[in-house]
Amino acid sequence: MTFAAGVISAVGPLAAQARGAANPALVRSSLRMGLWIALVLWGPIMILPVRGEQIVLALGHEPAIARLAQQYLLGLTWGILPALLAIRSFMAAVDRPAPALWITLAAIPTNALLAYLLITGKFGLPQLDLFGAGLATSLVNSGTFLAGIWFVTCCRPFRDYQVLRYLWRFDWPLMREFLVVGTPISVAIFMESGLFSATALLMGAIGTTAVAAHQIAFQVAAALFMIPFCIGMAVSVRIGHALGRNDVSGIRQAGFAAMLLGVLIAAIATIAVVGTRFEVAELFVDQSASNADATIKLTAALILVGASFFITDALQSIAAGGLRGLGDTRVPLFFAGIAYWLIGLSVSDVLGLKTGLGAIGIWIGLSIGKAVYAALLAIRLCLLANRPPVAAMSQASARAVGQP
Repeated sequence: MTFAAGVISAVGPLAAQARGAANPALVRSSLRMGLWIALVLWGPIMILPVRGEQIVLALGHEPAIARLAQQYLLGLTWGILPALLAIRSFMAAVDRPAPALWITLAAIPTNALLAYLLITGKFGLPQLDLFGAGLATSLVNSGTFLAGIWFVTCCRPFRDYQVLRYLWRFDWPLMREFLVVGTPISVAIFMESGLFSATALLMGAIGTTAVAAHQIAFQVAAALFMIPFCIGMAVSVRIGHALGRNDVSGIRQAGFAAMLLGVLIAAIATIAVVGTRFEVAELFVDQSASNADATIKLTAALILVGASFFITDALQSIAAGGLRGLGDTRVPLFFAGIAYWLIGLSVSDVLGLKTGLGAIGIWIGLSIGKAVYAALLAIRLCLLANRPPVAAMSQASARAVGQP
């Protein structure tokens, strides 16, 4: 699902470029091809959760756990397709993300309530246990997709694009453009998530306290990451608009303003978290546990080591968003391989397991890898922002001007 979402995320920058070029037909085509790609990829994705029990058993887990996992996956499977359909990216590309926010705010408590009712069988509903939890998410995903369709077909300015018009048409050149832009995004996401999985395995070689502290510090990093992640999505749209109208100064202004804003917010948040790192760690730890004090102290140390990590993580997210707006995704993928795996994981392994620094050494390696990646992306964005944008425009955008 992560791979498919990365490919479909190309809807945002491609539709934004088309809107900047005042080409509503290509905006419509971008969303249409995003829907087609979701439908095409949905079939292969379904194979994995349907065979979830066998996969979990093959990973070495107990049969009872595998059966529970299969129950949840069977309920969750039917919500994969509506979750992938790219209505939110289209809304952002046309400068109207507010409906997506309201839909999400309504979906979260609805999902929680529906999951509770289907798990427990309250108010005469069937007690479905873990299958009910997955089914609740599927139903909510379907509801959010239908709500999004209602907005884009009935409300302005969305309805002006007539997004369901020519829905049956399949645009092969634009499909190629989606794969060229979106596939590197997916692989880069895998590389980043794979790095954290690999460092978790390194922590396991140190001990359970290290694993627990790592997971807590990672959750703190994930929370701090949300704001710059959203700024990265916004700058992708803004730069896409500027690229579509051949506005070099607009590309520069959007990119530099976003990076400055993101780093400033991340720095303020980091100072707050570092100052309260012991209190933050205590929120996650059962004080009665035998290793509670050690876990809290190590978590606080990792948060302190990760102070620079939090800021560079914000910078790389925003710079990556800007490059996606320019349609530049293959070079950032190359940078991810160098920074995350060649440098970050290697330094983590050496400092964590071979020099005696333990968990702190692993996080130093993570911080170095993130810093290298952020620097490479920021430099590339600055270089591309000063080039004439016509050369960077997608070939599909140029071909599709005036087409339905």
